[in-house]
Amino acid sequence: MPKDFERTRRVAEQLQRELAMLIQQEIMDPRVGMTTVSAVEVSKDLAHAKVFITALNKEQPHQETIDALQHAAGFLQHELGKRLQLRTIPRLKFVYDESIERGTN
Repeated sequence: MPKDFERTRRVAEQLQRELAMLIQQEIMDPRVGMTTVSAVEVSKDLAHAKVFITALNKEQPHQETIDALQHAAGFLQHELGKRLQLRTIPRLKFVYDESIERGTN
């Protein structure tokens, strides 16, 4: 059974908080709309982060939201570098989280 590393969990929680604020306040792309960060998974070496998002706007196609966030990933990584005390900022990959939709059906 793999051991859950305390540092990766803390970094994932901090990334989730900071990304939620950045997406809400800094991203002005209309394709993003009302988007929440539901979870973040960080690799053991802190090089990659998988960011799970949920869009509250049901009319907006999910792939457009993912594409807009992936396009803004460089900007988000730059802003995270200013806010976090990490040597390297993980490369962000956005994934749509379908678990909330499955839970409501």
